[in-house]
Amino acid sequence: MNELAQRTLEQHITRNRYPGRGIVIGRNGQGEWTLVYWIMGRSQHSRNRTFVAEGSTLRTQAFDPSLVEDPSLIIYEAMLELPGVQLVTNGDQTRTIHDALARGESFEAALRTRAHEPDAPHYTPRISGLLQLSGGTPRLVLSILRSNPIDPSTLTDRSFFELGAPPPGLGRGITTYAGDGNPLPSFSGEPLVLPLEGRGTDILGRYWSALDPDNRISLAVKTVAADGRCRELLVQNRHA
Repeated sequence: MNELAQRTLEQHITRNRYPGRGIVIGRNGQGEWTLVYWIMGRSQHSRNRTFVAEGSTLRTQAFDPSLVEDPSLIIYEAMLELPGVQLVTNGDQTRTIHDALARGESFEAALRTRAHEPDAPHYTPRISGLLQLSGGTPRLVLSILRSNPIDPSTLTDRSFFELGAPPPGLGRGITTYAGDGNPLPSFSGEPLVLPLEGRGTDILGRYWSALDPDNRISLAVKTVAADGRCRELLVQNRHA
């Protein structure tokens, strides 16, 4: 395993009680493009979720609908697909990006219409990923929309990272938080280099084991075929 990727997984995920939600996009050990997404939770409300895979779409749903306080930030489509394009985000901006791309607009333009989440005092970042395999050269972009420290309630800083295609077994990742705290500190810096060795089941097991057992909620791994369509979508849920 790549030493940098293993060290980053250990420091930022395994030893980190609360990295929050996370996205990794890269290539598995067989060279297939792969998307990873997980959610975590500290409160009863945020823990009341599961992943549901429906074809190539990944969505969240409440495990116990009677406990839902505000569905707007916890119920959404996390992975969507367009011809030659895979999308993954930590909120309903997945649909915003999907519909913008369908109209011929760009990933970046779609996210300029969105802001960080309004969950004071944390102001959780919106993290998003694009994998475009149509048009020849693969295009991999990660984005984070963070609160501006001058006026966190109304101002959003938007960062976009267009990344080179990683070699087999490696991916680039981003999480919502740097660690636990109150308020939760937002992720900062460049996208991480993280391992994606093996196939989908190997990756699912490695990341599920790496996430804090008390706070992990759901994890999904999507394997993408050469034509850009979903080949496999695996899900692990805390709530059966």
